[in-house]
Order: sequence, then C-alpha cells, then structure tokens
Amino acid sequence: MQIVPESVTKLWNEWELRVMVLFSLILQSFLILMGKRRKYSSTNWVRIILWIAYLSADWVATVSLGVLSYKSGYLKGSSSKADHVISAFWAPFLLLHLGGPDTITAYSLEDNELWLRHLLGLAIQVGVVFYVFFRAWMSIALNFMVIPVFISGIIKYGERIWILRYTSSEHFRDSVLRKPDAGPNYARYMEEYGSKEREGFKVSSGPVIAVPTEGDTSYAAARDDTDQTFLLEKALYFYETFRQLCVDLILSFEDILNSQSFFQNISCEKAFEVIEIELGFMYDVFYTKAVVIYSFVHGFLGRFSLCCISLRCISFISIISTFVAFLITEKQAYSTVDVIITYVLFAGAIVLELYAAILLPCSDWTSVWLNKHKNRVVPLLCRAISSIQSTKEKRWSNTMAQYGLIRFCLRDKPAKCSFIQKGLCIYEILEKHRYKYSKNVPPELKKLIFDLSLEKSMRASNFKACKELCACRGDQVLKHANFLDPISNENRKTLEESVEVEFDQSILLWHIATDLCYYSDKNANSASFNGTNCKASKLLSGYMLYLLVMCPSMLPNGIGLIRFRDTCAEANEFFKGRKSISDVNKACTRLLQVKTNIPPSEVKGDRSKSVLFDACRLAKCLQSLPRENSENDKMWELMSHVWVEMLSYAANQCRWNLHGQQLRRGGELLTHVWLLLAHLGITEQFQISQGHARAKLVVH
Repeated sequence: MQIVPESVTKLWNEWELRVMVLFSLILQSFLILMGKRRKYSSTNWVRIILWIAYLSADWVATVSLGVLSYKSGYLKGSSSKADHVISAFWAPFLLLHLGGPDTITAYSLEDNELWLRHLLGLAIQVGVVFYVFFRAWMSIALNFMVIPVFISGIIKYGERIWILRYTSSEHFRDSVLRKPDAGPNYARYMEEYGSKEREGFKVSSGPVIAVPTEGDTSYAAARDDTDQTFLLEKALYFYETFRQLCVDLILSFEDILNSQSFFQNISCEKAFEVIEIELGFMYDVFYTKAVVIYSFVHGFLGRFSLCCISLRCISFISIISTFVAFLITEKQAYSTVDVIITYVLFAGAIVLELYAAILLPCSDWTSVWLNKHKNRVVPLLCRAISSIQSTKEKRWSNTMAQYGLIRFCLRDKPAKCSFIQKGLCIYEILEKHRYKYSKNVPPELKKLIFDLSLEKSMRASNFKACKELCACRGDQVLKHANFLDPISNENRKTLEESVEVEFDQSILLWHIATDLCYYSDKNANSASFNGTNCKASKLLSGYMLYLLVMCPSMLPNGIGLIRFRDTCAEANEFFKGRKSISDVNKACTRLLQVKTNIPPSEVKGDRSKSVLFDACRLAKCLQSLPRENSENDKMWELMSHVWVEMLSYAANQCRWNLHGQQLRRGGELLTHVWLLLAHLGITEQFQISQGHARAKLVVH
C-alpha cells in the first residue's frame, strides 16, 4: 500500500529542486537583512531565528546541489535534457548562496576555527557543479553563459573561506603580531669592546636610557572631543592597537600611555561612545566580511585592497553580463516555470549585491575613510549617506540583564504548559529564562563606573599597582571608606569577610543584602531610595547575579551554581512555612526580622553552601552604618562602589573569547567595562618597558 499518492510524489519530484533553490534564495535574503541586527539586539528570538537560518542556508544549498547531481543521471529524451540544461544553470547560483551575505559569515567564533572544513566543502561543491555541467553539456549558448556565474560563485565562496581563515585565532594572532625587534646589536658592541680592550685601553660601559614615552595629548588642542568624526578616527586607531587583546597578546607601555592620555581627558559619554565604536569594529571583523568590503579604509592602492575590489567587480560584472545575455537568448525550448525561476535567481543575486553596496557607506568604516579624504565631493556623499540613514545606527543593545534570587524563589511567574516543557526536559532551562529581564544602562551608572575607573587609573603608576587594582573586588572600597570607624568590630569583620570569600559567594551575599536594604528603604520612604547610588546598586546587583546564573563561564571558576541552588532551597523552605509572603517586598521584610546573632555556620555546619542568612547578617551590618536621609546616603555609596569594583574584577578575569561571544548577542556591559579598564591601563596584559637603551662605550 502506497502511503503517499502517486500524483503527490510526481508533483514533488517535479517541484522539489525548484522549491529548494527558491528557499535558498529566501534564506540568503533573510540573512542579509537580519544578519547585523544581532549586533544591537539582545532578544532571544533574534538569535534563534538567525541560528536556524544560518545553518539551514548552507544545508539547503548543499542538498539542492545533491538533488541536481542525482537528477543528472536520469535523463530521458530531449525535453528532459533541455529541462536539465536550465536547472543545471542554477548550480553556480547555489555556489553564490554558499558564499553567504556580507552581514554574517560566522554565527559564532567557533565557526571561524572551522575554515578548513569549509575549504573542503568548497572543493566538493565545485566538483559537484562540474559534474552537473558535464552531464548537461550540449554546446549551446546557455552552457557557455554558466561560466561567468560559476566564476562569481567561486569568488564569493572563496571570499567567505578566506575571511573565516583570517579571523581564526591562530591566523588573526599572526596578523596582529608586530615585526620582530632584535634590539641593539650586542655582538657588534662586544666585538668593539674587546678590540679596544686588546689595544690596551681601559673600557667601561655607560648606559644611556631613552626618556620614557609620554602619552600623546596633542588631540586636546587640535580637536574638539565632541567631533564625531574625530571619535571615529580614535576608535579605529585604538581598535588596531587593542585588538591584540583579542588573541591574548600584550600591549606595549607606549600603547597604554597613549590610551590613558586620551581617556583621562574626555567625558564619560565620549569615552563609552569610543568603546562602542571600537567593539563595533571588532564585531564586524569577527562576524562579517568587513575585512574584505572595508579593505579600502587603509588605502585603495594597497595590494590587498586592489585584490578585494577587483574580485568584487569581476563577480558583479559576471552576473550582470550573464543576465543581459540570458535576456536576449532564445528560451522557447525550456519550461516557462524554470525560466521564471532563473529570472528570480538573477534578480535576487543582483538586488542582494546592490543592497550590500547601499549598506557600504552606512558604516563607521566608511565614515572614517571619508573623513581622511576630504574634498569637494565628500560633503555631498555625507549628505547622501545621511538621507539613506533615517535613524542613528545602534552599535549595541545598551541593556543589562537582571536576575533576582528572591523573585526566582517565590515563583511569581508560573510556566504555561509546564507538563509539555517537563516532558521535553526543557522546563528548568526555560524557568531560568522566564525570570530574566533587561533594563537600559542609564547614563548615571556609566558615569559612576567611569569616575571610579578613572580614579583607579590615576593610581595605576606601575605594573605592581595595576596587578593589585585588577585583583580588587570590594576590599579597597572598604579600606578607603573613612565612615566605617563608628561601627562595631564584629560588623566590620562581617563586612571585610563578605569580600574576602570566594567571588561567587560575595556576589550572592551582596545581591541578597542589596535587595533587603533596597526594600527596607522603599518601605521607609527614605530619600536615599531615589538616589543614584541606590539605583546603581540595585541594577548591578541584578546584573551580577544574572552573570552568575546565566553566564557562569564569564566569571572566575567556583561553585556559584551550587551555592545559588542551595540558597534557593533554603529560601524556598523559609517561604513555604510563611504563607503570607506573596511578593519580594514582604519576603525581604520577613527575612530582616530573623535574628542572626549567631553565625549560620555554627548552627548548620558547612555541608549546605547556602548564604541566605549570612546575607541577612551583612544587610544588618550595612544598615548599622551612619545614615543620611538624603540621596547621598553613605550606605548606598559604599554598596555602589563595592558593586562597581566587583564588576571591574569580573571584567578583568573574563577571557576574550567569552567577551567576543557576547558581541553577537547585542553586547554585554561587562565587555564595555573590560575595554574601558584596558584603555585606562587597569589590565595585566601589558609589558613594562623603559624604552630602547643604547649603551655608550667609554674609552679611557
């Protein structure tokens, strides 16, 4: 018994290849339109849809070539041969599709490491296309017209593989390494030294140390730091210097000095804007075809730039010329449907190339180039670009995810169709995401981070000081807080221990304590509740817990998830016996009412890693600080400064590959703080240098 009717099977056999070729074109169109959106969108649905489209695009094009080669072996009659000739004409278009759009070459950094696999795929797919050509060859005009499109397809596919290879960790490291520096000629110096000594002279070595390099502050007099084009130039300059951090190389002392001299003399808004642009350049290089399409930024006459531009022109001209030839070619022998699909493929290829050309001027790379080559035409181009760009392009999501332990334990957002989720074993994963939400990063928080980082930068006078500053995670704030004198020794000890324990434990302690203090002040209608420090503490508290729960790999190694689960278990047990607790506010109030005179570890031991009531003790210690009924309350000032120091510590400890992964997820505040700290010299990735020394030979 036949399950699928014969008429349906026949219809599918007739339309199978047509549908897949058109679907491949649709996927390419979707990727070029949506590929760059993930740069500034942190929503999950954008990532999921792009991931499906990215994987499906290669799969559909590959399967379509497989279907073509399969049908090549079953040709019966002249009409079948003619139909196969025009369907074989689609093969090079599938190579074009495998080349991918300009807006997305790699979905993740791991894709760049798989360039060899793609190279093997190119060899196989080109072989398949040759086989299809060979089977369909009839020495007619259509057979010869395939050749230019085939060349274009090889160029596009080869371009993608070259970019994947260039941005793989090994080859990218090679591209950013500086020229080897052998230093002064020691052997020649010693030969001269020995020669003079043999002649009977008394010889000594007198070292002459070059004056240490000073930071370049000339920009302050030359340019106004509000000039957008100037910020773009500086961002590109710093990108080309600090991209060494992307492959775990070290910066020179001069690099740090130049960066410090710039960032220590501009406003917070401009500093973060430069970092946004710089991280945008990094995203473009690692995830798009920016290396090729913006090769002209460093000059049109360079060999690499000329090669890229020439190949692109050849590719586009090949498609246009073949399209014109196809228009005037006799097509009566072919199916009308197949001819229409061929026109659609041509139109799609041309429109996608034109769309990519339209996007070309609407980028920071092009703006930098235009600013370097000012003439009469440039203002006209700038006005044309402004008319194309209806709104200012977003460079990142400018959001910070939030997570609340107490809110998570109260389960105030019940799951829909939970039995289905449990059956698919995805309930726990979705439950975590259900309690995650995002908030915009306010300018006040950026200013707080910048001001405290700038203050640290002034103290980073040498490598030892930098290392100490990078290791701070709240202890320096407590050390320099002069208003802690009135509190008891026991409370002081509790505060100090809260930042000396393992980092994940500190995050949980301070997160719960922040929530308890926050809702306590809210209920008391305290003026400090509306202060900048209070809001910043609440935001950073939720953000750091989000990193601990959802992105634990971005934090130092530890047992953070075990502590989180144990703390949730103890909180659930506490809330279960008190039915009146229905929201976070009431939960915090009841937790603060628990007496914590005896340390929890003395009562429970240390088998459970829960820190719930240790956090209650910390909250009460913080509330014992001298308080002011104003927005400048000392308690919230201390808490916000501790959170910023914890954020800075986490940013410095996180490796580049994890920062780089976040660029495709809308960006992460932690990544921006990491680069800001590096620019201010608060990083361990630089070498101490006293400059080039030239020893002078002293002959007596």
